[in-house]
Amino acid sequence: MFVNIGFGNFINSAQIISISRFDSAPMKRLVQNAKDKGMSIDATQGRKTKSVIVTLGGYVVLSALLPDTLAGRLPSSIEEGIEQEIAIEQNGE
Repeated sequence: MFVNIGFGNFINSAQIISISRFDSAPMKRLVQNAKDKGMSIDATQGRKTKSVIVTLGGYVVLSALLPDTLAGRLPSSIEEGIEQEIAIEQNGE
């Protein structure tokens, strides 16, 4: 199933490993490393990056939507696991 990640861009939900906030230093390093290797896809349409989606193929996809918004668009079985990851990230664990 394809999920809308904003502004007419879609991604195969079966390929998503994680959805994280962009604003942490480790995520920014991950994105820069992916850009250096040609493994990043910018789906922000020129807007501020708010989410980083990591895929099974090693690609890093940038979205202008918040992780909570993206998780809400996923099929329920995938969404439950991602919501747990988001809660862990927000608690700093």
